[in-house]
Amino acid sequence: MRDVAVIGAGSWGTALAIVLAENCEHVTLWARREELCRAMRQTRENRDYLPGVLLPKNITVTNDLEQAVYKKEAIVLVVPSHTVRSIARQIAPYIKTCPLIINCAKGLEEGSHCRMSEILEQELPQCFPVILSGPNHAEEVSRRVPSATVVAAKEERSAKAAQALFMTSRLRVYTNPDVIGVELGGALKNVIAIAAGVSDGLGYGDNTKAAIVTRGLTEIARLGRKMGANPLTFAGLSGVGDLMVTCTSHHSRNRNLGMEIGRGKKLTEILAGMRMVAEGVRTTKAAKELGKIYQAEMPITEQVYEILFHEKEPRRAVVELLKRKGKFEIEDVVSFKLQN
Repeated sequence: MRDVAVIGAGSWGTALAIVLAENCEHVTLWARREELCRAMRQTRENRDYLPGVLLPKNITVTNDLEQAVYKKEAIVLVVPSHTVRSIARQIAPYIKTCPLIINCAKGLEEGSHCRMSEILEQELPQCFPVILSGPNHAEEVSRRVPSATVVAAKEERSAKAAQALFMTSRLRVYTNPDVIGVELGGALKNVIAIAAGVSDGLGYGDNTKAAIVTRGLTEIARLGRKMGANPLTFAGLSGVGDLMVTCTSHHSRNRNLGMEIGRGKKLTEILAGMRMVAEGVRTTKAAKELGKIYQAEMPITEQVYEILFHEKEPRRAVVELLKRKGKFEIEDVVSFKLQN
């Protein structure tokens, strides 16, 4: 493609613009704040969110949304999940054809519980949205650290177009038709990452982290299966891959938020001091509600909810998780044997 747009100049949006600059003649990067836009033009660097990484010459930075999306062959949305609907509505009048729309936000809409692709289908009905998700930190992808990710779409042609758009010698891109599974894996892992961070903040060890990650993946797959996802998706990049990196990396905003809570800080205090969004906070509310709607047991998610929004003492939450009634580990195998 010759001309594409990236909407959102945070760390991940900037990193993806740099990736796209390898494959596209021209990339337009839209920044919401005029002062950030001006600074990036002057320094050719995003010092607020991705310091030390220079922008290639074929990236143009603007804060004019119409200019950013007009007649673009592909539009990549890299904004916080709670702003995806409003951004889609803002760009809708400027989209006259049917460009490739790729969403990179990981979350669930509060209230409606919509996944990001569902929002885009409602707001941009002429387009076929693609979801990009995986174990990717902007700090590493922008510096060409070898990485892999996945794109998911209902329409195979759109998925393959997005795959070709992002594939480079340092970023391998896979396709997956399971949009539900890819989106839920990317969203729900942030909730489990908060739990992993709380564990680290409390001073617990590797055993605890392994238990949280493993049983957290079970929760994600349990809800995903009831919502129509392919369980095998959660064994892939957008499932266990993203969960692992988010629960262990010092780059992870959700893990770092959990660590601060484990050390005794209040949620409001932590959020006030954060420059970037920790998606897991909002997602925890939606995930808890979805668990109830679909009758999916999600004990870790429920305890994270109590810690975040009811200021439950984290050590008490851990004790309650451990003292739950004993059960089989591999539920599907046991269920199959009992039925036969």
